[in-house]
Amino acid sequence: MAEFTIYIGNKNYSSWSLRGWLILKQTRARFDEVVIPLYQPGSRGEILRHSPSGKVPCLVHGEIAVWESLSIGEYLAELFPAAKLWPEDRAARAAARSVSLEMHAGFAELRRHFPMNMRSSFDRAIIPAIQGDIDRITALWRDCRRRYGQGGSFLFGHFTIADAMYAPVVSRFRTFKAPLDAEAEAYSAAVASWPAYQEWLAAARKEPMVLEQWEF
Repeated sequence: MAEFTIYIGNKNYSSWSLRGWLILKQTRARFDEVVIPLYQPGSRGEILRHSPSGKVPCLVHGEIAVWESLSIGEYLAELFPAAKLWPEDRAARAAARSVSLEMHAGFAELRRHFPMNMRSSFDRAIIPAIQGDIDRITALWRDCRRRYGQGGSFLFGHFTIADAMYAPVVSRFRTFKAPLDAEAEAYSAAVASWPAYQEWLAAARKEPMVLEQWEF
C-alpha cells in the first residue's frame, strides 16, 4: 500500500480531481488512487467516507486528510520542497499564488458554459461573458510567461501548482474549440502534451461512465 491515497471523481469530467492529481504526480511520490463515480446514487455518501467536505479530490496521508486542490498543493509543497511546486523567487511565488486563487474562485461563466469533458469535442458559441473569461485567462498566461516563464514552457518556467490549476482550462478550451492567440495556444499545447496530463487523458478516454449532465 502506498503512503498516499488520493480520492478522485470521473477523470473525464472532474476538473478539481485533475488539479490535485497532477500536483501529487509532480512530487514523484508513490500513491494509490480511488475513483468514485460522480452523480450516482450513493456517490456523496461514499465520498464522505474519505473527504470531510463531501467533495473530491481528497488526499489521505496516514491519519491526515487534505481536501481542496489548493490545500493539497500547499501540503505537498511543504512535504516535497525539491518538487518546487511553488516558484522559489518571492515575487514569482506571490504571482503564482494569486493566479491560482483567481482560478479557484473565478471564471464562473466559463465553468458554466464550458464544462470539462476531455474525450469530446463541441462547437459552441462564444458568448460575451465567456469571451471575457477567456480574455482574462489568456492575459494572465501571457503576463506570467513574459515575466517569469523564460526558463521553460510553463507559466513560471517549470511546472508549478499554478499550471495544475489551469490544466482543466486547457482541456475546456480544446473541447469547445476556443480561439486563442499564438502565445496562449503555445502554452495550451505545452500543458496538453505534458506526460502527466496525457496519462490522465488516456484514462479519461477509457472510462465507461457517461454523464448526460455534469458540472464544472
